[in-house]
Amino acid sequence: MTPKHLGQPSALPTSPDAAVLDYVPNPRTATPYLVRLTAPEFTSLCPVTGQPDFAHLVIDYVPGRTIVESKSLKLFLGAFRNHAGFHEDCTVGIAERLMAEMQPIWLRIGGYWYPRGGIPIDIFWQSGLPPETVWVPAQDVPGYRGRG
Repeated sequence: MTPKHLGQPSALPTSPDAAVLDYVPNPRTATPYLVRLTAPEFTSLCPVTGQPDFAHLVIDYVPGRTIVESKSLKLFLGAFRNHAGFHEDCTVGIAERLMAEMQPIWLRIGGYWYPRGGIPIDIFWQSGLPPETVWVPAQDVPGYRGRG
């Protein structure tokens, strides 16, 4: 499990599918804990108009055997800036890829999208109920009123 990106120059992937996510061993497998990753400047393209869409993503997960390496996650998320996809596809697709590859004990994502056509769209997905012993704080991204 040698990371491809850590400590190496890495170009932005041409697409989310071309992105390689690196995973490293969980240093605390005996202790259930929550990891929160926040991407407040996520971008993708509208599949109809080609115009940019913006979101604030919050990814929470309880690691299993591995954790996602943050540089590779940043490159993966950055690859969406030239990807045409509806908000639902981008948000749920990120969660499904992390679930399939990292195999965390639990994962949820909140995609807080800025208005398109005057309507903000928020997308939520989770893998099931979180472990009882793990503190799961609220995501605390405000409802749209000039979000930010």
